[in-house]
Amino acid sequence: MSLEIRSGDLKRAAEVMLAAEAGVTARGPITEQWPDLDLDTAYAVQYEALRQRQRRGETLIGVKLGLTSRAKQIRMGIDSPSLAWLTDAMVLPAGEPLPRERLIHPRAEPEIVFVMGERLAGPGVTASTALKAVDRVYGGVEIIDSRFQDFKFTLADAVADNSSSGLFVQGPVGKSALDLDLSHEACLLEVDGEIVDAATGAAVQGHPAEALALAANHLGARGLAIEAGWIVLTGGMTDAVHVRPGARVAAHFSNLGSITIPGGE
Repeated sequence: MSLEIRSGDLKRAAEVMLAAEAGVTARGPITEQWPDLDLDTAYAVQYEALRQRQRRGETLIGVKLGLTSRAKQIRMGIDSPSLAWLTDAMVLPAGEPLPRERLIHPRAEPEIVFVMGERLAGPGVTASTALKAVDRVYGGVEIIDSRFQDFKFTLADAVADNSSSGLFVQGPVGKSALDLDLSHEACLLEVDGEIVDAATGAAVQGHPAEALALAANHLGARGLAIEAGWIVLTGGMTDAVHVRPGARVAAHFSNLGSITIPGGE
């Protein structure tokens, strides 16, 4: 199949990505078939995929940012993060092992998670105003899972793939964002009892609230907003670490508690 850039292809492109996810099958980058795919069109594909998710019964519950650390941006050759959608089908309840049958090549990364108390609409949102719209802040672990072979893709590919969305776990400890210095909130990432990485909130755009403001302004430019009650994953604090079958993953935050994903079959 060869895709061309036509408005009618958005539906088919979204179907291609959702089929790879449902079939737990890695594929080549979509830009190999659609070489002229640009970011605006990739976001249109992503939004069409969200509409298809909703039509099959999923509920939109928030947004997530990707590529928020400078190191990841340099690696991808970009200068800004990406944005994607969260639905209730992506929630992994605390204490449950990874459903490996749903995942191709999962990787784990700890994140600062905001739960919104107020609607946040761009443009012109700053980190300070963004924090005032937050109800509670949590630690979290996102399990990313690209539909592309060997995690090899362009930024447009990743956006069309909903920024490698997979699953996420929200931690048990919620606090007021105004009571924490989130740029210094530290986290240790542990796999099978070994600390494999560490970071602070400063790894996320200098401060996780900067990522939140960026998300609000990005959506505002598209006529959208971050709604009250939504969950916002602000991006990986560390590099994403491959999760081997049966591996136990844990993230330990300095003020936001610990999250453990037990090893499964």
